[in-house]
Order: sequence, then C-alpha cells, then structure tokens
Amino acid sequence: MDNYIKRIIQLPKTINNSVFVWGARKAGKSCWIKHEFPDAWVLDLLESDNFIQYSAQPWKLREQIDALGKNPPLIVIDEIQKVPILLDEVHWLIENRKVRFLLTGSSARKLRAVHANLLAGRAVRRELRPFCFAELGDFDLEKVFVSGLLPPHYLSNNPIELIRSYVADYLNEEIVSFSASENLAAFNAFLKHAGIMNGELINYTAWGSDSGISAKVVRRYLEILENTLLGLRLQPWAKAKQRRLSSSEKFYLFDVGVANYLSRRKPAAGTFEFGKSFEHLIFMELKAYQAYRSPDLELFFWRTANAQEVDFIIEDKTLAIEVKSSANITAKDIKGLSVLADDGPIGKRILVAREKLSRFVKDRHGTIEILPWKEFLTKLWAGEYSALIG
Repeated sequence: MDNYIKRIIQLPKTINNSVFVWGARKAGKSCWIKHEFPDAWVLDLLESDNFIQYSAQPWKLREQIDALGKNPPLIVIDEIQKVPILLDEVHWLIENRKVRFLLTGSSARKLRAVHANLLAGRAVRRELRPFCFAELGDFDLEKVFVSGLLPPHYLSNNPIELIRSYVADYLNEEIVSFSASENLAAFNAFLKHAGIMNGELINYTAWGSDSGISAKVVRRYLEILENTLLGLRLQPWAKAKQRRLSSSEKFYLFDVGVANYLSRRKPAAGTFEFGKSFEHLIFMELKAYQAYRSPDLELFFWRTANAQEVDFIIEDKTLAIEVKSSANITAKDIKGLSVLADDGPIGKRILVAREKLSRFVKDRHGTIEILPWKEFLTKLWAGEYSALIG
C-alpha cells in the first residue's frame, strides 16, 4: 500500500459513462482500482472460483447487482476477457439499470475473436501502460533498463527474478489461452528473438529463419503479441516527395526491461545495447503520452532506402525526434534530421540525448534543438509540444 505511485490515467468526468481499461498483465490495473476506487464492487475473474462460477452462470452477475439496491456503486470487473459472455449481462445492466461499469482486460481483440459483445459504444476506451516519466518524476536509466517499468518489477529489489517468472508463467499462459494450438517451444524461441529484434525493421523471412519457424508463423506470433498488448508496431512515414523510403514496419515490445531480459542484454552507458534501450524508452514515453493525453496522435519513423533515418515523426511532420544516447552530440548525429528536412518543411526538429544542457545547432534548413532527455520528457508531459502533436 505504501509503495503505491499515483497513475495519470484519466477516466471520463461524466458519471454516466462506463469504461473499458485495457493494459498488459502487471501494468497495475488491479492496484490502481484498489487505490482509486476503494468503494467499488469488484469482481476479479483471475480468481479461479469466480472464473468457474460466472462462466457457468453469467446471470448471477445481474442477480447480485440487483441485490445492491437502486443506486449500486461503481461495478468493476477485472480481466473481463476471461469470461466474455458476461458482457451480455453488462450490456443489459447498462441499458436497463443504468449501472456504471469499469471493465479491465488485457486483450480487446481476444474478445472480438470470440464475437463478444463490446457494448456498441456504450463504454469508452482507456489504456493503462507501464510507469512513465510523468508518474515517477525521475528515474535512473541503467536501473530502468534492467527492471523495466511494469510497476511490480520497477518497485522490486530483485526485478530479474520477477521478470523471469513473468516470461515463463504469464506469457506462456496468455499464449495458451489465446490459442491453444500454438507450439510453446516455437513461441519461446520466437519470443527470445523478439527481444533481440526489438526496435528493428520487421523482416518476416529472416526472423523466421533465425527462430526456426516460417514467416507465416512469425506474422501470427507478432499478432498475438499485439493482441495481448505485449507488442507494438511503428509505421514508416511514406509521403516523401524526392526520396525512396523504406516500407517495412518496426516492432517494439511493450517494456524495456522485458525486452532486455529476453535478449540477454545488459545495457551499460556507452554501449550499443544502451543506445537501443534509450530509444525504446523514448518510444514508450511517446506511446504513454498518446494513451493518456492524445489518443489520435499519429506516430511514425522515417527511413530512406539507403538507411538514412529519423527515429520518430509526429503528425504531418509537425515534430521530428532523433534519439541518441551520447553525452556529446556531433554533426554526424544530426545528419538524419538534416536529410529529412531536404524533403520538405518540418515544424520542429529535436535531438534527445544525454547531454547535460540544452543547446541549438544550425544546419542548412535552420535550427535543431538538442535536449537532455529529462528536459525533453518534462516538456512533453507539461504540454509544451501540444500545439505540434495534439
């Protein structure tokens, strides 16, 4: 209880709205509910007796809520995807009893796969992600690159042991529940390679060859990671006027600690592994900002056919962000941002680094701002770029 860190996820202010809150397991949904809604009536479907009872007798939910009286409290159903048929009862109670629900889960697509009732717009969608800079205020990079930002791992004195259990138990359990036909040995080989390929362009054939599976199976496994909120794709920017661009997507795992555990990387400052983790961290902050502050934000990367690259492009080139883990940025490091601007105007160009002080550098297209990473994240969450990124 004393370790609770307040989350910045915001629910609709209108009391009449019901809400779906999606998030990967261990993102902190249950802890958040316990602290933020202490008076709610909670049904946890991860408890085996609840799972068995409501799977067999879903109508009991209606009977129990009717017994709460005319003005029941907020009704929370945790991990709703475990018993999809309950959504029919939820729908009826919203329509006929005006009950307000908070429904959590780790896979909306999993519900769609079994043609579950998703309430036809009667519940708004929110997403709870791992911890972010706006919630923690500050953190040590090398610590976070080991522990990641899933709350129990970040707060633990022995995060590797927890991550090992998370990968061995939960990820395999989730895959089995998602598709009982999957080959767990093949999936584990794929998952290890997902850590190695984190943040890289997706090449289905090469990934399959390295993992000992077919390209078709790689596609299915990536979809499973996305469907269970464990993986994210980043689309390439494809509107160049003058240059031939890469059309391949990038893939990121949802947590930097999990990615490093799977790849067996031990990122130390100045290493290639540290640079990959640093880029991954900034990506996850942008995704958290998207989830909490700007759900319609469009995020891309830019890469030419001859491998010139900018890590993140936001909206219609209103903001371009290059990420370098160096503490001493040189002219070579800004080359991608310069080449990008050759193809048309950009609202603002930023290079996020580990330099101690912010500064401006000039190129043939104007000014590039070099920002220490903490200063960039402080400005991001303070809304200083809201006019550019929504």
